[in-house]
Amino acid sequence: MMCGNEQAARPIQAVATRFIAPVTHWCDATVLLVPAVADAIDVGATAACLDGLLLTGARSHVALASDCTDDSVGATDPARDIVALSLAERMIDTGKPVFGICRGLQEINVLFGGSLRTLDHGSHLRGNWADDYTDLFDHVHPVDLTPGGKLARISGCGRLDVNSVHQMAIDRLGTGLSVEAVAADDAVIEAITAHDVAADVLAVQWHPEWQGTHCPANRGFFALFGAALARAAAR
Repeated sequence: MMCGNEQAARPIQAVATRFIAPVTHWCDATVLLVPAVADAIDVGATAACLDGLLLTGARSHVALASDCTDDSVGATDPARDIVALSLAERMIDTGKPVFGICRGLQEINVLFGGSLRTLDHGSHLRGNWADDYTDLFDHVHPVDLTPGGKLARISGCGRLDVNSVHQMAIDRLGTGLSVEAVAADDAVIEAITAHDVAADVLAVQWHPEWQGTHCPANRGFFALFGAALARAAAR
């Protein structure tokens, strides 16, 4: 599970605790945290130790292949960009699953050669990061799942309401990626999967770990990750 660089009176490695519970409970997996410190990571050795990688959400933007101009402290995390993309690439090359949530979706799109754009303020993030987290995640909107896609098949849903707390989104879809879901109101890409690769790759722009697994698509996301981890471990 990917960490990010944040400040809490001093530089720290951080990942929200809420990402851990569904992976342990629904994927039957032991969670290891990967620091976003480029010179502390041996990508090959780390990939060999892991059965899969979850690229978690974070408060920072992906600076690579985007039009992000926010230069405030903590707005971007170049070290995470480097570690996340290099480790994800190695995992995929060795046939191990890489799943993404929010920032993780954007990282996967960049890895496959896609680009990102800044959304109009308020369209997918109501308020700002200084607001109470609960208020931010209370903002929901409908997304349409691609008929026949992985999420549509496992959830049995065609449309669902998801939370939304992102300011960046996919602009140009990466080569080898397919759309799994789009926002019903503005067609922002909300979920993607990869084809023609040996690894299972799936990512969503919303936060399934926040809404909980009572939602069939969110439960399905973690079920697919758990199944992919089991296949990788059995090799």
